[in-house]
Amino acid sequence: MLKDYAATAETSRGRLYNASSAPGRDDFQRDRDRIVHSKAFRRLAHKTQVFVYYEGDHYRNRLTHSLEVAQITRAVARMLGVNEDLAETTALAHDLGHPPFGHAGEDALDAKMKDYGGFDHNAQSLRAVTYLEKRYPLHDGLNLTIESLEGILKHNGPIATKEENLPRAIKAFKDYKKLDLHLHAGIEAQIAAICDDIAYNAHDIDDGMRADMLNMTALMEIDFCGNIIRNIQKDYPDIASYPLKHEFIRRLITYFVQDMVQATTEKLNEIAPKSYDEVRHAGKTLVVFSEAGYKNNKELKGFLLQNMYKHFKVNRMTSKARRVISDLCDIYMSEPNILAPSLFEGSVSSSLQERAVIITDFIAGMTDKFALEEHRKLFDLTSDYL
Repeated sequence: MLKDYAATAETSRGRLYNASSAPGRDDFQRDRDRIVHSKAFRRLAHKTQVFVYYEGDHYRNRLTHSLEVAQITRAVARMLGVNEDLAETTALAHDLGHPPFGHAGEDALDAKMKDYGGFDHNAQSLRAVTYLEKRYPLHDGLNLTIESLEGILKHNGPIATKEENLPRAIKAFKDYKKLDLHLHAGIEAQIAAICDDIAYNAHDIDDGMRADMLNMTALMEIDFCGNIIRNIQKDYPDIASYPLKHEFIRRLITYFVQDMVQATTEKLNEIAPKSYDEVRHAGKTLVVFSEAGYKNNKELKGFLLQNMYKHFKVNRMTSKARRVISDLCDIYMSEPNILAPSLFEGSVSSSLQERAVIITDFIAGMTDKFALEEHRKLFDLTSDYL
């Protein structure tokens, strides 16, 4: 039933370590389940998407975002006739390496660790599933298939850099050359990447309206959004504002999905790949929007950047987040003896590089709540936190 260029578990390049088969599940289904049962996945429930957890119960977090990406990804994979399980695995795992406080936290951590290899959340996602998760007696990591590892690391495209410039977290993975960093990932990972865009555009509009940063009047200034809203009002003349918002978001997702499926189908018919590897060697991304879809997606992103991501309330949270992460990096690096010895496996490393690696892993794994509480304990001098 799958297209010739789809991934199949039967032709997978296998795992890093031998593993017995599981009754009733193929290798990609097992990868998905291993992600869902991982500690890194559970922590996403308490990591920022745009709004920090204490700002409201109904805003998206990294976990709900990942679930929404996975839902759209699986539907698109089905429409295009490729492997739903591998596509879903990539979508569920694509943000496992994100630190607390969203991109503000990532930028702060990267800046503080610049002299020690920096920080990249895709590379950290790879590190999480190949090293940091400790669930098996004979090896570190989740022992995912090579196809899943490629999707997690390269869903946004090849890693086009010299070997010496690779993110530290990639170079620390001794088998990274098996991931063919110069090639694109398969069609399933490319689907997950573009569905990430579709999902966060849609749910950020929802969250932005909930926070009173956005409204329908402003959205109508974007031509294609205005057309969607007017069509809804034509279909439902007496529609109230709340269902109007949700009907708009449904139709917005449908618009981008349909545009992408049509444009991708045309691209695949043009390239005519005959295997999964031909997709990887195509030298270009094959899952795309049409020219109009790309333009509309870019315009919507620009609108969200100006009206939501740069809103003064978001800027305040971003400023606080950067300071929290920067403060934690500084104090851990200068005073490692305030950390539990178990973090250093019994002794504080004398090497600043090794110390930076351990501290980066520790901070990247924090939830928003844990990071804020840790910051209070270390910088609030009241008796409650001594």
